[in-house]
Amino acid sequence: MTGAALCAVLAVIVASWLVRDVRAVDAEQLLRYWAGWYEARPKAAPATSPLDVVLLVVYVVAAVAALRSSVAATVLVATGVTTLAVRLPGVWNIGSRRMEVSFSDDLRSKALIGAFVALAAGVALVITAGAGRRPPADSYEQLPSRPGQGASVTAFLMLGAAGTVLIAWEIRQLVKTPEIFPDWYVGGDRVTQGLTDPPPGWGTAVVALLALFAAASALFHAVHARPFGLVAAGLLLSGGVLGVVRAVHYDLFEHFGSMRTETQLTVVSWVFEVIAALVVLMALAPRGLADVPGPYGPGPGYGPTGYGPVGYGAPPYAGPGDNPYQGPQPPTPGYGYPQGGGGFGPPPPPSQPPPGW
Repeated sequence: MTGAALCAVLAVIVASWLVRDVRAVDAEQLLRYWAGWYEARPKAAPATSPLDVVLLVVYVVAAVAALRSSVAATVLVATGVTTLAVRLPGVWNIGSRRMEVSFSDDLRSKALIGAFVALAAGVALVITAGAGRRPPADSYEQLPSRPGQGASVTAFLMLGAAGTVLIAWEIRQLVKTPEIFPDWYVGGDRVTQGLTDPPPGWGTAVVALLALFAAASALFHAVHARPFGLVAAGLLLSGGVLGVVRAVHYDLFEHFGSMRTETQLTVVSWVFEVIAALVVLMALAPRGLADVPGPYGPGPGYGPTGYGPVGYGAPPYAGPGDNPYQGPQPPTPGYGYPQGGGGFGPPPPPSQPPPGW
Protein backbone atom coordinates (compact mmCIF):
# COMPACT_ATOMS: atom_id res chain seq x y z
CA MET A 1 0.00 0.00 0.00
CA THR A 2 2.89 2.37 0.71
CA GLY A 3 4.25 1.99 -2.80
CA ALA A 4 0.82 2.55 -4.33
CA ALA A 5 0.34 5.71 -2.24
CA LEU A 6 3.72 7.11 -3.30
CA CYS A 7 2.97 6.43 -6.97
CA ALA A 8 -0.42 8.10 -6.55
CA VAL A 9 1.25 11.23 -5.14
CA LEU A 10 3.65 11.36 -8.08
CA ALA A 11 0.77 10.86 -10.53
CA VAL A 12 -1.20 13.71 -8.96
CA ILE A 13 1.79 16.07 -9.25
CA VAL A 14 2.28 15.29 -12.93
CA ALA A 15 -1.43 15.44 -13.71
CA SER A 16 -1.69 18.86 -12.03
CA TRP A 17 1.01 20.31 -14.27
CA LEU A 18 -0.58 18.81 -17.38
CA VAL A 19 -3.94 20.33 -16.45
CA ARG A 20 -2.25 23.69 -15.89
CA ASP A 21 -0.71 23.60 -19.37
CA VAL A 22 -3.93 22.59 -21.09
CA ARG A 23 -5.71 25.52 -19.46
CA ALA A 24 -2.96 28.10 -19.94
CA VAL A 25 -1.62 27.11 -23.34
CA ASP A 26 -4.57 25.48 -25.15
CA ALA A 27 -4.53 21.76 -25.88
CA GLU A 28 -4.02 22.07 -29.64
CA GLN A 29 -1.13 24.51 -29.35
CA LEU A 30 0.40 22.40 -26.61
CA LEU A 31 0.44 19.34 -28.88
CA ARG A 32 1.99 21.38 -31.68
CA TYR A 33 4.64 22.66 -29.30
CA TRP A 34 5.40 19.16 -28.04
CA ALA A 35 5.73 17.91 -31.63
CA GLY A 36 8.32 20.58 -32.39
CA TRP A 37 6.37 22.47 -35.03
CA TYR A 38 8.07 25.79 -35.72
CA GLU A 39 4.76 27.60 -36.25
CA ALA A 40 3.46 26.65 -32.80
CA ARG A 41 2.68 29.83 -30.85
CA PRO A 42 1.49 28.92 -27.35
CA LYS A 43 -0.14 31.71 -25.36
CA ALA A 44 2.07 30.91 -22.36
CA ALA A 45 5.29 29.00 -21.86
CA PRO A 46 4.45 25.30 -21.34
CA ALA A 47 5.75 23.81 -18.11
CA THR A 48 5.54 20.21 -19.31
CA SER A 49 6.68 17.99 -22.17
CA PRO A 50 5.62 14.58 -23.57
CA LEU A 51 7.84 13.09 -20.88
CA ASP A 52 5.21 14.04 -18.30
CA VAL A 53 2.55 12.06 -20.17
CA VAL A 54 4.78 8.97 -20.15
CA LEU A 55 5.53 9.46 -16.46
CA LEU A 56 1.82 9.69 -15.67
CA VAL A 57 1.23 6.33 -17.36
CA VAL A 58 4.22 4.81 -15.53
CA TYR A 59 2.95 6.03 -12.14
CA VAL A 60 -0.56 4.71 -12.71
CA VAL A 61 0.72 1.29 -13.81
CA ALA A 62 3.18 1.17 -10.90
CA ALA A 63 0.42 2.05 -8.42
CA VAL A 64 -1.68 -0.85 -9.68
CA ALA A 65 1.32 -3.21 -9.59
CA ALA A 66 2.17 -2.10 -6.05
CA LEU A 67 -1.03 -3.71 -4.85
CA ARG A 68 0.16 -7.10 -6.08
CA SER A 69 2.59 -7.83 -3.20
CA SER A 70 5.84 -9.53 -4.24
CA VAL A 71 5.38 -8.79 -7.94
CA ALA A 72 5.66 -5.04 -7.37
CA ALA A 73 9.20 -4.73 -6.01
CA THR A 74 11.02 -4.46 -9.34
CA VAL A 75 8.33 -2.10 -10.67
CA LEU A 76 8.81 0.21 -7.69
CA VAL A 77 12.59 0.16 -8.13
CA ALA A 78 12.27 1.10 -11.81
CA THR A 79 9.76 3.84 -11.00
CA GLY A 80 11.84 5.27 -8.16
CA VAL A 81 15.10 5.33 -10.11
CA THR A 82 13.35 6.85 -13.09
CA THR A 83 11.84 9.61 -10.97
CA LEU A 84 15.18 10.45 -9.37
CA ALA A 85 16.96 10.64 -12.72
CA VAL A 86 14.30 12.81 -14.36
CA ARG A 87 13.56 15.26 -11.54
CA LEU A 88 17.08 15.82 -10.20
CA PRO A 89 18.00 18.65 -12.65
CA GLY A 90 15.01 20.65 -11.44
CA VAL A 91 16.82 21.32 -8.17
CA TRP A 92 19.21 23.73 -9.90
CA ASN A 93 17.27 24.60 -13.08
CA ILE A 94 13.94 25.87 -11.73
CA GLY A 95 15.57 28.90 -10.15
CA SER A 96 17.74 29.76 -13.18
CA ARG A 97 17.62 33.10 -14.96
CA ARG A 98 15.89 31.63 -18.03
CA MET A 99 13.11 30.22 -15.87
CA GLU A 100 12.69 33.58 -14.13
CA VAL A 101 12.03 35.20 -17.51
CA SER A 102 9.58 32.52 -18.73
CA PHE A 103 7.61 31.69 -15.57
CA SER A 104 6.16 33.56 -12.62
CA ASP A 105 7.57 33.31 -9.11
CA ASP A 106 4.47 31.44 -7.98
CA LEU A 107 4.86 28.75 -10.67
CA ARG A 108 8.57 28.36 -10.00
CA SER A 109 7.94 27.98 -6.26
CA LYS A 110 5.34 25.29 -6.89
CA ALA A 111 7.65 23.52 -9.34
CA LEU A 112 10.55 23.54 -6.88
CA ILE A 113 8.37 22.12 -4.11
CA GLY A 114 7.10 19.49 -6.52
CA ALA A 115 10.64 18.56 -7.53
CA PHE A 116 11.70 17.99 -3.92
CA VAL A 117 8.53 15.99 -3.21
CA ALA A 118 9.16 13.86 -6.33
CA LEU A 119 12.77 13.21 -5.31
CA ALA A 120 11.72 12.23 -1.81
CA ALA A 121 9.04 9.93 -3.23
CA GLY A 122 11.58 8.38 -5.60
CA VAL A 123 13.93 7.55 -2.73
CA ALA A 124 10.99 6.22 -0.70
CA LEU A 125 9.93 3.96 -3.57
CA VAL A 126 13.37 2.35 -3.74
CA ILE A 127 13.43 1.89 0.04
CA THR A 128 9.89 0.51 0.03
CA ALA A 129 10.79 -1.98 -2.69
CA GLY A 130 13.80 -3.21 -0.70
CA ALA A 131 11.93 -3.42 2.59
CA GLY A 132 8.90 -5.08 1.05
CA ARG A 133 10.69 -8.01 -0.56
CA ARG A 134 9.46 -11.27 0.90
CA PRO A 135 8.65 -14.84 -0.07
CA PRO A 136 5.15 -15.38 -1.50
CA ALA A 137 2.49 -15.90 1.14
CA ASP A 138 1.27 -19.14 -0.46
CA SER A 139 1.45 -21.16 -3.64
CA TYR A 140 -1.37 -19.13 -5.21
CA GLU A 141 0.36 -15.75 -4.96
CA GLN A 142 1.70 -14.48 -8.26
CA LEU A 143 5.47 -14.52 -8.61
CA PRO A 144 7.71 -12.14 -10.54
CA SER A 145 8.64 -13.41 -13.98
CA ARG A 146 11.79 -13.36 -16.05
CA PRO A 147 11.64 -12.85 -19.82
CA GLY A 148 11.87 -16.04 -21.84
CA GLN A 149 14.68 -16.81 -24.25
CA GLY A 150 13.06 -15.28 -27.33
CA ALA A 151 11.85 -12.18 -25.50
CA SER A 152 15.26 -11.68 -23.91
CA VAL A 153 17.14 -11.83 -27.20
CA THR A 154 14.62 -9.53 -28.88
CA ALA A 155 14.74 -6.96 -26.08
CA PHE A 156 18.54 -7.11 -25.96
CA LEU A 157 18.91 -6.46 -29.69
CA MET A 158 16.24 -3.75 -29.98
CA LEU A 159 17.02 -1.84 -26.78
CA GLY A 160 20.76 -2.18 -27.25
CA ALA A 161 20.56 -0.83 -30.79
CA ALA A 162 18.20 2.00 -29.80
CA GLY A 163 20.41 3.06 -26.90
CA THR A 164 23.47 3.02 -29.12
CA VAL A 165 21.73 5.16 -31.74
CA LEU A 166 20.77 7.76 -29.12
CA ILE A 167 24.32 7.95 -27.79
CA ALA A 168 25.67 8.29 -31.34
CA TRP A 169 23.37 11.26 -31.97
CA GLU A 170 24.45 12.87 -28.71
CA ILE A 171 28.09 12.58 -29.76
CA ARG A 172 27.20 14.10 -33.13
CA GLN A 173 25.36 16.95 -31.40
CA LEU A 174 28.40 17.87 -29.31
CA VAL A 175 30.74 17.68 -32.29
CA LYS A 176 28.48 19.80 -34.47
CA THR A 177 27.47 22.43 -31.90
CA PRO A 178 30.03 22.39 -29.07
CA GLU A 179 29.00 25.88 -27.98
CA ILE A 180 25.82 24.53 -26.33
CA PHE A 181 27.83 22.38 -23.95
CA PRO A 182 27.30 22.07 -20.96
CA ASP A 183 23.89 23.78 -21.12
CA TRP A 184 22.58 20.92 -23.26
CA TYR A 185 23.00 18.54 -20.33
CA VAL A 186 22.70 20.59 -17.16
CA GLY A 187 20.49 23.45 -18.37
CA GLY A 188 21.17 27.10 -19.10
CA ASP A 189 20.27 30.08 -21.25
CA ARG A 190 21.22 28.39 -24.52
CA VAL A 191 18.62 25.58 -24.39
CA THR A 192 14.85 25.44 -24.14
CA GLN A 193 13.09 23.11 -21.70
CA GLY A 194 9.91 22.82 -19.69
CA LEU A 195 9.75 24.10 -16.14
CA THR A 196 9.45 20.60 -14.65
CA ASP A 197 11.58 18.65 -17.13
CA PRO A 198 15.30 17.87 -17.47
CA PRO A 199 17.49 19.54 -20.12
CA PRO A 200 17.29 17.92 -23.60
CA GLY A 201 20.71 16.27 -23.48
CA TRP A 202 20.18 15.01 -19.94
CA GLY A 203 16.86 13.42 -20.93
CA THR A 204 18.28 11.75 -24.03
CA ALA A 205 21.31 10.43 -22.16
CA VAL A 206 19.11 9.02 -19.41
CA VAL A 207 16.78 7.17 -21.80
CA ALA A 208 19.81 5.80 -23.66
CA LEU A 209 21.34 4.48 -20.43
CA LEU A 210 17.99 3.06 -19.39
CA ALA A 211 17.68 1.22 -22.71
CA LEU A 212 21.21 -0.19 -22.46
CA PHE A 213 20.69 -1.26 -18.84
CA ALA A 214 17.42 -2.99 -19.73
CA ALA A 215 19.08 -4.66 -22.73
CA ALA A 216 21.87 -6.10 -20.58
CA SER A 217 19.33 -7.22 -17.96
CA ALA A 218 17.22 -8.96 -20.60
CA LEU A 219 20.26 -10.80 -21.94
CA PHE A 220 20.72 -12.44 -18.53
CA HIS A 221 16.97 -13.04 -17.97
CA ALA A 222 16.97 -10.81 -14.88
CA VAL A 223 13.69 -10.27 -13.03
CA HIS A 224 14.03 -6.49 -13.33
CA ALA A 225 14.45 -6.67 -17.12
CA ARG A 226 10.70 -6.49 -17.76
CA PRO A 227 9.84 -3.27 -15.85
CA PHE A 228 12.97 -1.41 -16.95
CA GLY A 229 12.55 -2.64 -20.52
CA LEU A 230 8.90 -1.63 -20.70
CA VAL A 231 9.66 1.86 -19.35
CA ALA A 232 12.50 2.28 -21.86
CA ALA A 233 10.25 1.09 -24.69
CA GLY A 234 7.52 3.53 -23.70
CA LEU A 235 9.93 6.44 -23.79
CA LEU A 236 11.45 5.35 -27.09
CA LEU A 237 7.96 5.09 -28.56
CA SER A 238 7.10 8.60 -27.38
CA GLY A 239 10.23 10.16 -28.86
CA GLY A 240 9.95 8.18 -32.10
CA VAL A 241 6.28 8.98 -32.65
CA LEU A 242 6.89 12.71 -32.15
CA GLY A 243 9.74 12.56 -34.65
CA VAL A 244 7.64 10.71 -37.23
CA VAL A 245 4.77 13.18 -36.75
CA ARG A 246 7.20 16.01 -37.34
CA ALA A 247 8.58 14.30 -40.47
CA VAL A 248 5.07 13.84 -41.86
CA HIS A 249 4.10 17.45 -41.10
CA TYR A 250 7.11 18.81 -42.99
CA ASP A 251 6.89 16.26 -45.86
CA LEU A 252 10.28 14.77 -45.07
CA PHE A 253 9.23 11.35 -46.34
CA GLU A 254 8.12 12.76 -49.69
CA HIS A 255 11.46 14.50 -50.20
CA PHE A 256 13.54 11.79 -48.56
CA GLY A 257 15.73 11.13 -51.62
CA SER A 258 16.69 14.79 -52.07
CA MET A 259 17.61 15.46 -48.45
CA ARG A 260 21.08 15.54 -47.00
CA THR A 261 22.45 12.31 -45.57
CA GLU A 262 22.29 13.55 -41.98
CA THR A 263 18.63 14.50 -42.36
CA GLN A 264 17.88 11.10 -43.85
CA LEU A 265 19.57 9.39 -40.92
CA THR A 266 17.54 11.52 -38.52
CA VAL A 267 14.27 10.40 -40.09
CA VAL A 268 15.40 6.77 -40.20
CA SER A 269 16.32 6.98 -36.50
CA TRP A 270 12.83 8.21 -35.61
CA VAL A 271 11.23 5.34 -37.54
CA PHE A 272 13.60 2.83 -35.95
CA GLU A 273 12.72 4.08 -32.46
CA VAL A 274 9.03 3.43 -33.13
CA ILE A 275 9.66 -0.05 -34.52
CA ALA A 276 12.10 -1.01 -31.75
CA ALA A 277 9.75 0.23 -29.03
CA LEU A 278 6.75 -1.67 -30.42
CA VAL A 279 8.76 -4.87 -30.77
CA VAL A 280 10.05 -4.60 -27.18
CA LEU A 281 6.56 -3.87 -25.82
CA MET A 282 5.17 -6.95 -27.57
CA ALA A 283 8.08 -9.08 -26.35
CA LEU A 284 8.12 -8.00 -22.70
CA ALA A 285 4.48 -7.18 -21.96
CA PRO A 286 3.37 -10.83 -21.66
CA ARG A 287 4.45 -12.57 -18.48
CA GLY A 288 7.60 -14.62 -18.87
CA LEU A 289 8.96 -17.52 -16.82
CA ALA A 290 7.92 -17.54 -13.17
CA ASP A 291 10.78 -16.96 -10.74
CA VAL A 292 10.07 -20.13 -8.73
CA PRO A 293 12.04 -20.38 -5.47
CA GLY A 294 13.51 -23.86 -5.39
CA PRO A 295 12.58 -27.19 -7.00
CA TYR A 296 9.26 -27.56 -5.15
CA GLY A 297 7.81 -24.05 -5.37
CA PRO A 298 7.34 -21.89 -2.26
CA GLY A 299 9.10 -23.26 0.77
CA PRO A 300 12.14 -22.90 3.01
CA GLY A 301 15.49 -21.72 1.79
CA TYR A 302 14.83 -18.31 0.30
CA GLY A 303 17.88 -16.53 -0.93
CA PRO A 304 19.00 -12.92 -0.58
CA THR A 305 16.63 -11.67 -3.27
CA GLY A 306 13.57 -12.87 -1.39
CA TYR A 307 12.66 -15.39 -4.08
CA GLY A 308 15.11 -18.21 -3.55
CA PRO A 309 18.75 -18.85 -4.41
CA VAL A 310 19.83 -17.04 -7.54
CA GLY A 311 19.73 -19.27 -10.59
CA TYR A 312 17.64 -22.00 -8.94
CA GLY A 313 14.20 -22.94 -10.16
CA ALA A 314 11.91 -25.64 -11.45
CA PRO A 315 10.51 -26.32 -14.94
CA PRO A 316 6.78 -25.91 -15.54
CA TYR A 317 4.39 -28.86 -15.24
CA ALA A 318 3.73 -29.88 -18.85
CA GLY A 319 1.11 -32.62 -18.59
CA PRO A 320 -0.17 -35.75 -16.86
CA GLY A 321 2.93 -37.69 -17.86
CA ASP A 322 5.28 -35.28 -16.21
CA ASN A 323 5.83 -35.45 -12.50
CA PRO A 324 6.92 -32.06 -11.13
CA TYR A 325 8.12 -33.68 -7.92
CA GLN A 326 10.96 -35.82 -9.25
CA GLY A 327 13.61 -34.00 -7.28
CA PRO A 328 15.92 -31.10 -8.05
CA GLN A 329 16.09 -30.04 -11.67
CA PRO A 330 18.91 -28.32 -13.58
CA PRO A 331 19.24 -24.70 -12.53
CA THR A 332 18.07 -21.88 -14.74
CA PRO A 333 19.97 -18.58 -15.02
CA GLY A 334 18.72 -15.56 -13.19
CA TYR A 335 19.58 -12.59 -11.08
CA GLY A 336 18.11 -10.76 -8.15
CA TYR A 337 17.14 -7.13 -7.90
CA PRO A 338 19.35 -4.48 -9.46
CA GLN A 339 21.54 -2.44 -7.15
CA GLY A 340 21.14 0.59 -9.38
CA GLY A 341 19.75 1.55 -12.68
CA GLY A 342 18.98 4.27 -15.09
CA GLY A 343 16.27 6.77 -15.42
CA PHE A 344 14.73 8.06 -18.47
CA GLY A 345 13.73 11.07 -20.48
CA PRO A 346 12.46 11.07 -24.04
CA PRO A 347 14.80 12.53 -26.66
CA PRO A 348 13.06 15.82 -27.53
CA PRO A 349 12.89 16.99 -31.15
CA PRO A 350 15.78 19.24 -32.28
CA SER A 351 15.39 22.90 -31.42
CA GLN A 352 16.38 23.88 -34.98
CA PRO A 353 14.96 22.69 -38.34
CA PRO A 354 16.59 19.51 -39.70
CA PRO A 355 19.66 20.17 -41.85
CA GLY A 356 18.75 21.26 -45.31
CA TRP A 357 15.42 22.85 -44.25
